[in-house]
Amino acid sequence: MDNSSDKKIPPLTAEQLKELDALSKMSDDEIDYSDIPKITHEEWVTKFKPSRLRKKNIQTAS
Repeated sequence: MDNSSDKKIPPLTAEQLKELDALSKMSDDEIDYSDIPKITHEEWVTKFKPSRLRKKNIQTAS
């Protein structure tokens, strides 16, 4: 079985760090979200609920 926690993530390059720094200084209005598909509130609630909340709902449903 593949245990992804055993895999090491390589350190960020200087270029990646520079890009992250630039992104962190941007306001939300400056970020281009046009390539991200829109989702409905229902999709957000059902697909992107934090796992701690999904587990709670499963336990109470039983």
